[in-house]
Amino acid sequence: MADRRARPKAGLSRDKVLDAALDFVDREGIAALTMRKLGTELGVEAMTLYHHVGNKGELLDGLVGRVVHRAAAGLPQDAMDSPGTAGDWTEWARAFASRLRAELLSHPGVLPLIATRPLSSADDLDLMEERLATLTGAGLALGRAMDVINALATFTVGHTLAEAGRTPGERADAPDLDDVAPDPERFPLLAEVTATRAGLDFAERFDRTVDFILAGYRDMRQE
Repeated sequence: MADRRARPKAGLSRDKVLDAALDFVDREGIAALTMRKLGTELGVEAMTLYHHVGNKGELLDGLVGRVVHRAAAGLPQDAMDSPGTAGDWTEWARAFASRLRAELLSHPGVLPLIATRPLSSADDLDLMEERLATLTGAGLALGRAMDVINALATFTVGHTLAEAGRTPGERADAPDLDDVAPDPERFPLLAEVTATRAGLDFAERFDRTVDFILAGYRDMRQE
């Protein structure tokens, strides 16, 4: 009797599975993602996917790692090239935050995942180890290096979640900021903000706040 169990499809890989899942989430949202629907996207049975991702939880973790790895690709190596030089690490850290924001804005459907699922695979931990090596190589104490990475990542995810407004697959009838029109007599300052857009430039606010975060950590004494 023939073995009817799903076998790996030639040419299919973990990377292709994750890329297809990312494309699906970009269109439909994370809540709509199932192994069956993803299999249909790739032209295989759902069981075939388990040769590349152990279960749906591993698939979701893989999406988080995929986005973070993309953001980390091509980061400047100034901090590694000049170990022990105070301040060199800030350019790398600023680039990390900027690239993470850009990647998340390109894939807003992953935002609910990256806000709640920590990096967990061996490849993800390799990346974290490299980032820590970059910062400690530039003279930061290990605890301070972890603080910098966590502060930047947490701020970037939260800021980008607000900037994206809503993620794919969510209800479309929630009001945007532009739909709000404060009564100028009761809320004169908010009405002015709405009219002039003062303080509402997301990119400008993001860059300025990242600079504040980095300046604060740079000026603190090492622990």
